[in-house]
Amino acid sequence: MTFFSLGDLMVDVVARLFGPLAEGSDSPGVISYVGGGSAANTAAWLSRVGESTTFIGAIGDDAAGQSQVEQLHGLGVDVRFRVDRTRPTGTCLVLVAPSGERTMVPDPGANLSLLEHDVPVGEFHAGDHLHVSGYALLRDSRDAALHAMRAASAAGMTVSVGAASAAPLRQLGAAGFLEMVPDDALLFANEKEAAVLVGASSDTDTDTDTDTDTDAGALASRLAAGGRQAVVTAGSGTAAWSNGEATVSMGAEPLDRPELDTTGAGDAFAAGFLAARARDAAPEVCLRDGHALAAAACRTTGGRPDPR
Repeated sequence: MTFFSLGDLMVDVVARLFGPLAEGSDSPGVISYVGGGSAANTAAWLSRVGESTTFIGAIGDDAAGQSQVEQLHGLGVDVRFRVDRTRPTGTCLVLVAPSGERTMVPDPGANLSLLEHDVPVGEFHAGDHLHVSGYALLRDSRDAALHAMRAASAAGMTVSVGAASAAPLRQLGAAGFLEMVPDDALLFANEKEAAVLVGASSDTDTDTDTDTDTDAGALASRLAAGGRQAVVTAGSGTAAWSNGEATVSMGAEPLDRPELDTTGAGDAFAAGFLAARARDAAPEVCLRDGHALAAAACRTTGGRPDPR
């Protein structure tokens, strides 16, 4: 099986803060430049666990873009990319709080230029899998992402979609996003994204929320509809899978060190889950493997595996 991962590739400027952000003043921290982008991250983690992986995206005509392609190649990822002669390679400022929680300020750059004819549909074959980053559906690359999903379904491939991020989902609207997700797709979302997509009334931005509407299992069950399956990850460490009839939840093992960076943890979780699912593993095993890769991502700076 080959996994195709379509969507965003970024250069992440990761600022790990030593304390709360001091608006209007200095906030000491450590800054790193690392590879990022949800689709590229997922491809990299899939390759790390031994899967055959191809990334589909766009870079700028610049050193940053070439460096990103070389890094993905070094991680074992095959790359199909458009070079945008006018926009730079995408960049994202990632502020990582001492708790490990991250806030992102993305400039998509060349990611906006991905077109339908950039998708290598001639390489799509029955039994392969297409994973689409939700960011591709929320930006000018939407036509390319929709074209890829139609071609994948026609070729007999399975499809999964990541829900991107809560704020842009809220701006677009849940109905508009869910209409673009194939009926038989596997949808990945964290609890905040899932709450937006199901219209949950409670505020999932608070750590103290215990409303059952924002429980990972309940959210996954509500997101699963028709033939669609859903996986929801929660900040509490619980993840849940549902096909609308059955729901399975599993908590993560405690991480062994406090200095964490959650950037890319959701992308790594998706990779672990998909790799196990490709082996026809039970949902419990898929959740376990997703947690394992997410934990590995939390122990690295940025959203990709450390080069071997």
